[in-house]
Amino acid sequence: MGRTYIVEETVGQYLSNINLQGKAFVSGLLIGQCSSQKDYVILATRTPPKEEQNENLTHQQKAKLDNLDEEWATEHANQVSRMLPGGLLVLGVFIITTLEMGNDFQNALRRLVFAMEKSMNKRRLWNFTEEEISERVTLHICSSTKKIFCRTYDIHDPKSSAKPADWKYQNGLSTSWLSLECTVHINIHIPLSTTSVSYTLEKNTKNGLAHWAKQIENGVYLINGQVKDEDCDLLEGQKKSSRGNVQATSHSFDVKVLTQLLLNSDRRSTATVQICSGSVNLKGAVKCRAYIHSNKPKVKDAVQAMKRDILNTVADRCEMLFEDLLLNEIPGKKDSEKEFHILPHRVFVPIPGSTVMLCDYKFGDESAEEMRDHFIEMLDHMIQIEDLEIAEEINTACMSYSMNTEASLDNTDDEQPKQPIKATVILKIQQNIGI
Repeated sequence: MGRTYIVEETVGQYLSNINLQGKAFVSGLLIGQCSSQKDYVILATRTPPKEEQNENLTHQQKAKLDNLDEEWATEHANQVSRMLPGGLLVLGVFIITTLEMGNDFQNALRRLVFAMEKSMNKRRLWNFTEEEISERVTLHICSSTKKIFCRTYDIHDPKSSAKPADWKYQNGLSTSWLSLECTVHINIHIPLSTTSVSYTLEKNTKNGLAHWAKQIENGVYLINGQVKDEDCDLLEGQKKSSRGNVQATSHSFDVKVLTQLLLNSDRRSTATVQICSGSVNLKGAVKCRAYIHSNKPKVKDAVQAMKRDILNTVADRCEMLFEDLLLNEIPGKKDSEKEFHILPHRVFVPIPGSTVMLCDYKFGDESAEEMRDHFIEMLDHMIQIEDLEIAEEINTACMSYSMNTEASLDNTDDEQPKQPIKATVILKIQQNIGI
């Protein structure tokens, strides 16, 4: 018996409305949530075509499906995964063709699923547990016959073969999903060892975040002010309707994180002397959200979704900042003094007909129109500017750093605030400091 995918009806409408426009195929991503019993698909988004593909439709008409641009589709998956709050994943891929295809085509889809998962895993500060579902789905729709072929692959087994899966539509699938919200205050100090000077600043920072990630993983999570047993139903204690069904009095839960400050008494505490070329400081508060299905959700699944959103949003912002600095690098500007940079802050947008919201990150100089256009480009769904919800105040994050001639990243901002900007994520990089 294969996996069962419960799919939001609007996803089916979206897929049926995709026009090939003379192309051999159109592919995209399936987004949703895994559970032990079944998986839920709440959104599908086509991969935007490359500009050169738009300019050469003749070539597209003749293109073989096994020449699917794996690199381009994988990059789209990386970008979209940043926009998913805790609890949501890229569950797999869909492809729409004019003809039914053979085994070579299935091999191309299989390679794509594995390539996507490998690329997304590289960016994560967390790992999947052994108990979690490791199957990812490929959905092939033939536009001429309307046939659907749904198969899954075990991403933990490189030699896994395709297994058939059920694809079932349901109306209003995520209208009653539960949300968890949390504000996490962070103060992370990351020394940059002289022995790792050849590493990029981004790699050094990610390595340094690993220690903090363990604290988040091992933290105590209060849900609406209470510590709940991880195997309990999240909705335990909620009122029941006349039919006996559990009704959540609120779709939202407030979460607080308590991290351990001291080591256990049975563990020996040691100090390490490390020669450093500098340090990175992350300081402030980040807004985190996670979503979970309302079909007997477990406390442990809700907490896990929250943990992963905390880890993802901090890591993603650092990564985006470093990408922005490298793209806007000013040649010859080294040995600079301490400087400040604004980190991107989080923006949420609702999925129509759902309690679930997706997110993106906004730099200070980006307009609301640019944010809307990026949502539309990545998700292929219309977004209204008035629907954008800025979760954090503008200018709530900044970064300061100074570099020596051995550093692998240069600063781009010329202005330095006279005093730290109020509340939240401060990324402070100080070079030439021995610790």
